[in-house]
Amino acid sequence: MSDKPDLIDKPRRFYKAATAGEAKDGAFPVLLDGRTPKSPQKKPLALPTLALAQLVAAEWEAQEKVIDSTAMPATRLAFTAIDRIAETRAEVAREVAAYAGSDLLCYRADNPTPLVERQDREWGAMLDWAKAEHGLALQPVTGIIHAPQPPATLAAVEALALTLDDFSLAGVAYAAGLLGSTVLALAVRAGRVTGQKAMDLSRLDEIFQAEHWGQDQEAVDRAAALAVEAAVLERWFAALRR
Repeated sequence: MSDKPDLIDKPRRFYKAATAGEAKDGAFPVLLDGRTPKSPQKKPLALPTLALAQLVAAEWEAQEKVIDSTAMPATRLAFTAIDRIAETRAEVAREVAAYAGSDLLCYRADNPTPLVERQDREWGAMLDWAKAEHGLALQPVTGIIHAPQPPATLAAVEALALTLDDFSLAGVAYAAGLLGSTVLALAVRAGRVTGQKAMDLSRLDEIFQAEHWGQDQEAVDRAAALAVEAAVLERWFAALRR
């Protein structure tokens, strides 16, 4: 049987086994038959914890005939941390603060009442957590028109982002974009919510609509794909905590 058309141009698997190696210079390398692959900028693929190296190595091991990077989200995130974050930490921290400045959890519906109550309860709990855990006082508003957040709060978000190591910062920045919420990104990093719960919270309006009027297959497929990415982020942060 021939390879699928979308896999023809991808590099073929050239190694027998992918494993996580022993720590060297404070990092755990991914090993392909004993050799460490390089990032696009030719830096070694090495991770700060053994658990994270094992997570990335498992993606390489799961490749069959070809290496399909679209099926390797943890590897892509690792390359981002290795190649981009160290050079652009200030820029990425500003990105995280910008997501907080338009955080999804702050934009509430004015009707129907059951949706309003669910947002107040579930999104409100996450904003309360962010304030208690990190001192981030984000102000919710009604409607979709942008309302600026307190400058002091955004400055605190940026400062918090800068305290994170490169791999945590890469994960938070990616999660904030995926979820539309810096608060949810920080909650997944802390283990406060699972990746699936964070995704459900980010889709609260959509889920409410589906409960009442149904959901088409395209929306179901899109939600499933997003859930996979959210689950990888959960494992990414859990591996960093080990």
